Amino acid sequence: MKTNVKALVIGGGAVGTSIAYHLARAGWSDVMLVERDELTSGSTWHAAGLLPLFNMSYATSHIHDYSVKFYKTLEEETGLNAGFAVVGNLRMAQTQARMDEYQLYASTAESVGVPYEFLTPDQIKERWPLVRTDDLEGALFHPTDGYINPADVTMAMAKGARQRGVMIERKWQADGFEWKGDHWDVTLTKMVEKGGNLVPSDEQIIISAEHVVTASGNHAQRTARMLGIKMPAIPVEHQFIVTEPDPALVDYRKTHGEHPVLRDADAKWYVREERGGWILGPYELNAPARFAYGVPDSFRADLFPLDLERIEEEYMSMIHRIPTSETVGLKDDFNGPICYTPDGNPLVGPAPGLRNMWLAEGFSFGITAAGGTGYYLAQMMVEGEAEIDMASLDPKRYGEEWMTTDYAVKKNEECYEHVFILHHPDEEREAARPLRTGPAYDRQKALGAQFGCVSGFERPNYYGPKDAPANFDHDARSFRRGDWWQYAVNEAKAIREGVGLIDATAFAKHVVTGPGATAFLDQFTCNKLPKVGRINLTYALTGAGTTRTEYTIVRLSEDEYYLVSAGAWAAYDRDYLQKSIEDFMAQGGAYVALQDVTTQWGVFAIAGPKTRLVLNELVRDGDPETVLSNKRFPWLSMRNIELGMCPVRAIRVAYTGELGWELHHPIEMQNYLWDQLMAAGEKHGLKPVGARAQNWLRQEKSYRAFGNELGRDATPLEADLPRFVDLSKDFHGKAAMEETGIRAKCVTLLIDGPEDADPWGREALYDGETKVGRLTSGGYSVAFGKSIGMGYVTPDLAVPGTKLKVRMQGALWDAEITEDSPYDPKNEVIRKDG
Repeated sequence: MKTNVKALVIGGGAVGTSIAYHLARAGWSDVMLVERDELTSGSTWHAAGLLPLFNMSYATSHIHDYSVKFYKTLEEETGLNAGFAVVGNLRMAQTQARMDEYQLYASTAESVGVPYEFLTPDQIKERWPLVRTDDLEGALFHPTDGYINPADVTMAMAKGARQRGVMIERKWQADGFEWKGDHWDVTLTKMVEKGGNLVPSDEQIIISAEHVVTASGNHAQRTARMLGIKMPAIPVEHQFIVTEPDPALVDYRKTHGEHPVLRDADAKWYVREERGGWILGPYELNAPARFAYGVPDSFRADLFPLDLERIEEEYMSMIHRIPTSETVGLKDDFNGPICYTPDGNPLVGPAPGLRNMWLAEGFSFGITAAGGTGYYLAQMMVEGEAEIDMASLDPKRYGEEWMTTDYAVKKNEECYEHVFILHHPDEEREAARPLRTGPAYDRQKALGAQFGCVSGFERPNYYGPKDAPANFDHDARSFRRGDWWQYAVNEAKAIREGVGLIDATAFAKHVVTGPGATAFLDQFTCNKLPKVGRINLTYALTGAGTTRTEYTIVRLSEDEYYLVSAGAWAAYDRDYLQKSIEDFMAQGGAYVALQDVTTQWGVFAIAGPKTRLVLNELVRDGDPETVLSNKRFPWLSMRNIELGMCPVRAIRVAYTGELGWELHHPIEMQNYLWDQLMAAGEKHGLKPVGARAQNWLRQEKSYRAFGNELGRDATPLEADLPRFVDLSKDFHGKAAMEETGIRAKCVTLLIDGPEDADPWGREALYDGETKVGRLTSGGYSVAFGKSIGMGYVTPDLAVPGTKLKVRMQGALWDAEITEDSPYDPKNEVIRKDG
């Protein structure tokens, strides 16, 4: 057994074997995979093998699409039939809301290139007469997917990996990881059979690996403890049942091909054909999480006791939808662990705080995602970055300072039961909330705030009625303009016409200081560094030249910088900063210190033409008429001021594009400052404003958002931000950025859409019949009285005045590319003097 390898993959399920295969295919010749038991002995063996293509996540959609295409090539390469039945997938809808959801799915699929068609109830009945359709609105059919045999596809990938030189070793358990500065020493223990159990022997070996990938499935918590990290990958029970042959189905098959996979999302189940019978897989309420602290040694390819009463409702609804199944007996049943994460997306990417340690954990749809995960993770490891933006799957989206075992258990159970719940783009799930709250939370709640959750923080999305019932926001959601929409409109108008107050406390905030701080940040970011007391917007790039992180940098002194970035990415940004600082110092750079001060500073953003009138009521360090003037406090500058008794680090910048300031304040004084601002603003009509209105307003200014327009699949130049890139200096990723060129370009569009809907930022863009791009953001513009969006198109079309079409609610609507910053393009409003 070899003891020195380039990459060691831990876990022999579908995900692990795919990663090993793709690393070898990408050119790494020294790859080893170890499995503590037999290949497929984890969740792979009892998976139903479904391959659902559609997903709201752009990255996950690409991963699933790659898997489906890849699995179809395995037999030719390996000689092993992966058991892929391309029977199609029929997603049925009982309500118009569900059809609206499918329309959004479909538009996302178009941007990826996944085929589909919509069917009426009559068309469904004509093709598949066993399905009851009288209470359906319609269905979405995607013909290129179906189901696969999980064991067969895993074995085919394993054979393909071996053919490419991968070493696969079974019955070896990873029992320790030690970083040696340039490689990992991984302690493996030989596992042996004893009394039907698998137990460790006295035989151990140490494997030295430059890179390690963990794909340990249900054993993720054990892996996390050994690595000294946290990850919210915890299994949940999943039951499915197999029926005896259905005579009607057997008769149908005499003259027809295999039945497609059926999904009745409103009934919370999937059904597929199995040897003349049916497999029913429900996603019911109250399925419990298991193995929160690790898998017992006695648990191998085992199952849990059944709880059929828990799925009785779903079973009866299958009989309703497929009436011929009523008299069919049950042949087999399963209840096994399937790993989940709080948002249902896996954890794929670098482990927090560790070097050359890669996670591929938390796969609730592991068979579907295995192929694509191996492909894109191999790109990240071998080439430094994937061709798609994988940030939405990054393990650091759950910060270790707030993600706990109880949190993961509650959220994973909730995620399981939400598999078939309507996935509104504005959905906010309630489990484990509120968790992280700013001091002003109760005051905001009393004013009708309806909260969203960002990095565990509660943040107002909009302010509804003060006496709103507990389920107000839930009932207000829609794929169109829900009942929340008018509240957001009023808030956006308040900022454009008067003055609004936004709680931005969730912003990530870091201090970089020390004798090497300036030199470090100069090569770490692509823009000029600001002078003392000034600010700059800038970007840290990946090695591929794409955008890794967006920062607002405030220079507090010669060697002290205050960095503000997106609230949803605090742990992600901190990890990258820390590792980059370590690299800088290891290469001879002077000392740099990093401090995460996110929870020490609250942030209120106040904006609108009446902003100075409100702040002048509270300024205590000079003549109110001059303290906030352009002369003393110009745009893109910072000053320490006093508002009443509260010291404030005031930054003259506004994400809404209006005259405004960000008021960074000691978190313990937040309630005092909130009360002072609300009292001072009362006679000026100050209105509390939520994140949705802010999102609309920033699109009117063409302000790019990280995770939307900005990401690891586009350079700052492709984002059309040359003004924030200083090509006269050297910085990380510069050469790759210039070599990449302009593959697509970010634009802002005004859209003449339907009267009752706006884009969400997932829609495909067309030039005639040709797909030319996709939206990355969407919403409503109060300045122009129509829908607005931002997105990427081919460079030749990125010209103001270009007429395009955007897919919304199944139809193509007129859209026109506008100039950058269509509202106040010369920034006269934001620079307005007082």
